[in-house]
Amino acid sequence: MDRLLILLLSVLPKHLLSHLAGLLCAVPIPRFLRPLVFRSYCVMFGANAAEAEKPFTHYRTVNAWFTRALKPGLRPVASDGVVSPVDAAVGASGRVEKDTLVQAKGRTYSLAALLGDPALAARMEGGTFLTLYLAPKDYHRIHAPLDGTIPRASYIPGKLWPVNQAAVSHVDALFAVNERMVLQLHRPNGGIMAVVPVGATMVGMTRLVFDNLHTNAWKRERIDRDYPTPHAVQAGDPLGQFEFGSTVVLACTSECATLDPLEVGRDVKMGQKIGSCA
Repeated sequence: MDRLLILLLSVLPKHLLSHLAGLLCAVPIPRFLRPLVFRSYCVMFGANAAEAEKPFTHYRTVNAWFTRALKPGLRPVASDGVVSPVDAAVGASGRVEKDTLVQAKGRTYSLAALLGDPALAARMEGGTFLTLYLAPKDYHRIHAPLDGTIPRASYIPGKLWPVNQAAVSHVDALFAVNERMVLQLHRPNGGIMAVVPVGATMVGMTRLVFDNLHTNAWKRERIDRDYPTPHAVQAGDPLGQFEFGSTVVLACTSECATLDPLEVGRDVKMGQKIGSCA
């Protein structure tokens, strides 16, 4: 069944479908229908409505609900290491060896291809990586995993395969061929962590909060932004948001941090400690 789904998706216009989904999710919902729509969403996907900052009637569109903020204090940020940038399930973790990251059992891909930067990937040899998958039930905002500055961000166009288990198991180099953004987070000691939000089928946009870069652009050309004044962040600060579920890949140099070898399938929450700073 999984192979049949991937075969079907291979012939569908995934970018067009995702644009249409984004437009549909931006259509205002009549106020009286919002509780019914969003309560049904919670039942269907298992989202926790009690965590939302506002009542259902506050969210004018499906996108507004996808990207909802949480009630203050629900995600305390650990102060003693690397923290999860998202609510997610662990997809893979390990050490960067010979430019190779694990995608799923029996499948690997190139870190240089993911980052679109062989020199940066070479610096991460011997470092660690972690893949975090966001399901439709999850909180969809992306936060900084540690303190530092962002001197460079890139939009890399590509495919829009889904990033669920079926696709991860059957699509070669999935995260390195899908649309994505690459944020370089630099530490004062010279260490670097790459934060890579990966786009997916039916994800209207993946957006940054400090720049207008986003995935699924109509004009699919690579964009690199170098900031004369690097964007400073502390662990837990907002970086962006997914307008539906997707994946974040973290990879870092050994002098930046060590990401924990977490069990595949384990749930993590934004702000939870997932590694140690060097």
